[in-house]
Amino acid sequence: MMLSIKKVFIGIFLLAGLGTAVKAQISPPGLGDAKTAFWSAFGVKRQLDSLDKKQSLSYIAIGRKSSPDNDNLFAKQAIFVLNHEVYHSFAPHQQYSYAISYRRQPQYESEAPYDKENTEQEFRLYGRYAYTFNLGSQFKLKNTVRQEFRKFFDADFHKVEEDFQLRTRIKSQLTYNLSPKNNQKLAISAEALFSISHLNEPTSEWSSFGYREMRIAAYYMFNIPHSPFTVDIGYMDDLIRGSRSIHHGGVHYLAADLIWNIPYKKKATAHQDYLD
Repeated sequence: MMLSIKKVFIGIFLLAGLGTAVKAQISPPGLGDAKTAFWSAFGVKRQLDSLDKKQSLSYIAIGRKSSPDNDNLFAKQAIFVLNHEVYHSFAPHQQYSYAISYRRQPQYESEAPYDKENTEQEFRLYGRYAYTFNLGSQFKLKNTVRQEFRKFFDADFHKVEEDFQLRTRIKSQLTYNLSPKNNQKLAISAEALFSISHLNEPTSEWSSFGYREMRIAAYYMFNIPHSPFTVDIGYMDDLIRGSRSIHHGGVHYLAADLIWNIPYKKKATAHQDYLD
């Protein structure tokens, strides 16, 4: 396990050494221990200025997953997500963003028959900074640092075992411009997640800060001809430290997103001419 983690970290740093930026797909969240999972999102991306320096992305999404001992990725409801993020490309190759998110996630028992135990709600605030390198005309590399604040409640907004969490995410994504026809792209990425939590139970205390997950993904992205829509189809492998799924290669995700791209439209200014 430690050798696998080291190999992935080496891969991240090699990518970072190559130096890219691409407008990323909507990445799947962690859905807990399972064998397989499915993620699908519908997003609306708006251009907020005429220079294409500012954009917003709002999306609604659902996730399904299997139990830890079967491969039916649609077996159980895994998550419902509402997310809104604003991006600002404030300098060449540099971008920051900030976001707010709501997530509703069923929790299941850890032993067969894996019945639903309760429902957990999460409110999330996060910000990210990204630096992009252009590697000729075909390749781009986007390196991102993302900091999150996650607050948890049960279905009735009561306290749960985990009060809140501070999580740091470091990601590199290498993108290849496959074809100008329909703006086709291929992307591979690796992301490491580290966190520390404040616990309500069994006593009020902090957990230790440390590595929690590694997410490795590959995506194919294209524009639907003669339409404002972009489609992302991908695969992700979520390697969760200490989980049952880590022993059979992680949680294997299939993902599909549809994004509606809305260009900037300057508001018309009402005026009236007065004649003498």
